[in-house]
Amino acid sequence: MSQNAAGAVIVISSHVVRGSVGNRAAVFALETLGHQVWALPTIVLPWHPGHGRSTRLTFAEADFDTAVDDLIRAPWIGEVKAVLSGYFGNAAQARSVARLVAALRDRNPDLFYVCDPVMGDLGGLYVPEATAEAIRDHLIPLASLATPNRYELAWLSGAPLESNTDIMEAALALGPSRMLVTSAVPMMSGGTGNLYLSGRHALLAEHRLIENPPNGLGDLLAALFLSRLQTGMDDERALQLATASVYEVLARAVKRGSDELTLASDASSLSTPMAMVQMRHLMHPAQRRKR
Repeated sequence: MSQNAAGAVIVISSHVVRGSVGNRAAVFALETLGHQVWALPTIVLPWHPGHGRSTRLTFAEADFDTAVDDLIRAPWIGEVKAVLSGYFGNAAQARSVARLVAALRDRNPDLFYVCDPVMGDLGGLYVPEATAEAIRDHLIPLASLATPNRYELAWLSGAPLESNTDIMEAALALGPSRMLVTSAVPMMSGGTGNLYLSGRHALLAEHRLIENPPNGLGDLLAALFLSRLQTGMDDERALQLATASVYEVLARAVKRGSDELTLASDASSLSTPMAMVQMRHLMHPAQRRKR
């Protein structure tokens, strides 16, 4: 299947003036891989707040909701085959996007929705609890694929996740038919992994851990994995390529001493990554229960 045949993708997340996080990462990756992209910002920032003071430009809740109405009524809405959501500025935006996904799915039951629940990290939530709850209650149930990090999944499931078995059990309990969990428990020394669980597969893609990485890796991975799946690639190959691309982009940015991912310089890493990724098949929880 050609990549243009995969259709357009609506990407909904934060926008930064400088940097490669949120929509800046996801849109570039999807367009590099041949997708038409509709990009809706949830907030606008000069740069990632981790760099220092960054004035938050926001939209009135009613205006954002009305813009979603415009998208639902758009004469070209039939082009859209997938939606990817990331960071939200408030809980109302998450509810608006749930309405968008439901409306699109009424027209096209095969609409593929990726929910990247951007809400926290090792230190806990960095969005208001109401926003995290709206993502959990309104968007996760609609997701074809969810892409939390381990700490976000722990918050969503209400349980500490100390092992990959814990992660898989939490993923199954939460409900999306596919889940890709970043910052999984590594099996290789000095590594980090992405754990993918579907009805058929339990896969771990690992690479070497790079300390103090630039931001935007989760945004990039969600977009790349979505692209590979949308173009008809099997789950294992899609996971391998998406993970290899993210690791290669990260390694190159760190080698340059950059404080941001350098996507424009590393577009070839998105389309044809060369980095090696260790792929492991884990025992699916459903198999374990049969024993």
